[in-house]
Amino acid sequence: MLDREHDAVQEAAEDVGWASTEDGRNESRVVVGEATSDRHPSSSHASAGLFRTTRHNPPPREAASSLVALPAAPSSEIVRFVGAASRRIARGLDLDEIVLGLCRATVPAFSDEILVYLRDPLPVGDERPVAPFVLRLRRTDRMRMSDVPGEEHVLVPDPDPTPAAELCEVRSGSALAEVLRGVRPVLGDSAAARTALGELLGPIHALPDGSHVMLAPCRGRRRVIGAVVFLRRPERLAFGPDDLLIGAQLATQTALGIDKAVLYGLEAYRADELQRTMLPDSLPQPTGVKLASRYLPAAETARVGGDWYDAIPLPGSRVALVVGDVMGHSMTSAAIMGQLRTTAQTLAGLDLPPQEMLHHLDEQAQRLGQDRMATCMYAVYDPVSHRITVANAGHPPPILLHLDGRAEVLRVPAGAPIGVGGVDFEAVELDAPAGATLLLYTDGLVESRLRDVWTGIEQLRERLAAAAQLTGPDHAPPLEALCDDVLDMLGPGDRDDDIALLAARFDGIAPSDVAYWFLEPEDAAPGRARRLARRALARWDLEELTDSVELLISEVVTNAVRYSGRPVTLRLLKTDVLRCEVGDDSPQLPRQRWPEVRDERGWGLFLVNRLARRWGATRLSGGKVVWFELSLSSKVNQVALKE
Repeated sequence: MLDREHDAVQEAAEDVGWASTEDGRNESRVVVGEATSDRHPSSSHASAGLFRTTRHNPPPREAASSLVALPAAPSSEIVRFVGAASRRIARGLDLDEIVLGLCRATVPAFSDEILVYLRDPLPVGDERPVAPFVLRLRRTDRMRMSDVPGEEHVLVPDPDPTPAAELCEVRSGSALAEVLRGVRPVLGDSAAARTALGELLGPIHALPDGSHVMLAPCRGRRRVIGAVVFLRRPERLAFGPDDLLIGAQLATQTALGIDKAVLYGLEAYRADELQRTMLPDSLPQPTGVKLASRYLPAAETARVGGDWYDAIPLPGSRVALVVGDVMGHSMTSAAIMGQLRTTAQTLAGLDLPPQEMLHHLDEQAQRLGQDRMATCMYAVYDPVSHRITVANAGHPPPILLHLDGRAEVLRVPAGAPIGVGGVDFEAVELDAPAGATLLLYTDGLVESRLRDVWTGIEQLRERLAAAAQLTGPDHAPPLEALCDDVLDMLGPGDRDDDIALLAARFDGIAPSDVAYWFLEPEDAAPGRARRLARRALARWDLEELTDSVELLISEVVTNAVRYSGRPVTLRLLKTDVLRCEVGDDSPQLPRQRWPEVRDERGWGLFLVNRLARRWGATRLSGGKVVWFELSLSSKVNQVALKE
């Protein structure tokens, strides 16, 4: 913050002619100088309050008082001052920069002190201002004569400004309200102005005796948003008609700049909210895989973009990993990204193969309009088979970091981007060994003005291999730290596009922890399912779960046999929970009912909902899967069973 204000001081010195010390010190000082000889005789005497700066030897102290009452400044000098001050104010992009620009441009060239009050809260756009009308002191700056011997003529910043109230409520019909409603600046020697200043500064605060004061309302595009108080020391000339025009111009420029900054802040907030809602709030934690992600916008001025990532749980404990990139980083790109991401989530519920998923995304992009182009990588990981199926649509290839530290760029067909139309996508099935880490990313991570995409991919591969060497063989690097380390490869000026990153650590499920059977759709199927489940639980030393598992499996298998025409599948998975999956060829999803006490039917899913830790049903391309999970703690399940 101090560096920022120092830069602002230096810029203001260049704009309004402040003289800095010859020895290069950081402080800036203003010297009261002599008037130039080309003063225009018709200029108003009030403009003599504008100080000139000089690097020449200063006059003695006894002459200083005679120099403050200078002849009128020429109109050209006034125009230059107003233009420079307006440019200084207009440079600011946020509230603090704009207010700082006003203070640095006017103190001490126009006034010895300034107090800037702004409405709290500031109204945004067309919204109705919040009542009551409250002004808050935003900033105050003041200059004074130096106390250093030999520098009595030098003006230096005063750390002890005029005391003023922090908050002021503008009551309807008050003198301050009337001045603000009038929009035009007023001089402090009028009765109305004195009353208004008393209300603004507070009853316990008084201006120094003999000070010259001007109160200028700050009116934006639609309403008054604040007020500025300009003060001059008694030995300077009082404010005059020309100074009123200058004050009005500066207050107006400040108000318009504040309006701009508030609207920009609103747009930035909306952009952040849009991006936050477009991307997942948190990643799921499916069985057999750990996930981590990162997203970086292209720049602070472009906080939304078309990059996205997602992890979607699928039936059979599988998980879909998606990373995509819509061309551009605008609101339009973000909107298209949101539509494609929603489409991908919907289609994933149908358990389509990866290549079919990309085909449907391609059709959706064409329906959205012309030139709706995007790249996408879609991968499905199966923790039971330890395999991953990948399909690509013009996206950079993924990198697989093996447990031994070897980083491999996977060879997957490049494919055409989504939105081209009329192209086929190809999927490949690859090994996903336990302990390996898959990294999906967008091109903003590997491509920039400083390097091409393949150079960036090679650098990323080397970065992953180096990170793995730090933890040694047979010890995969922590997933979150690995994501941070990958982003550290970006140097200054090396990021031209937004970046999405999705990392997946494959743990898998051991074959010994999986039990799988086919059951014929007959009346004896529920009984056989209970016997098979009982044997599997005994093999896993989970006999305490037998009663709950048998009851729930019997209910779910009975429903599957009733509607199925083909063999029913039954699978048990033991991880940190016990998961049971029953599949059949009927696409109709079961719906939970709330049966009455005397009802003979409708109790199956009611019991599943009461006893299971979690449960659900997923429609597949060839039927559905109903699943439930039980905690491995017997006490939890016994309590649920008793209830």
